[in-house]
Amino acid sequence: MTDRSGTRRASGLRLVQRWVPDSRAPGFAEECRRQTARAAASDRADADLGGFLDAALEDFGPWK
Repeated sequence: MTDRSGTRRASGLRLVQRWVPDSRAPGFAEECRRQTARAAASDRADADLGGFLDAALEDFGPWK
C-alpha cells in the first residue's frame, strides 16, 4: 500500500477496479456507431422523452 492509498483509505475511500471494453479492439468504433444510432433512433421515436428530461433537470436546480 502506498502512502497515497493509505491516506485515501483513512478518509473512507477504497480502490475499485472494473473491466471495460477495449477501445483498441477491432470493431469497437463500428459497434459504438451502431449503438449510438440505435439510441438516437429510440430518442426520436419517444415523443415524451424531451419533456421527461426537462422535468428531471428542474430537480437539480440551477447549475453553478
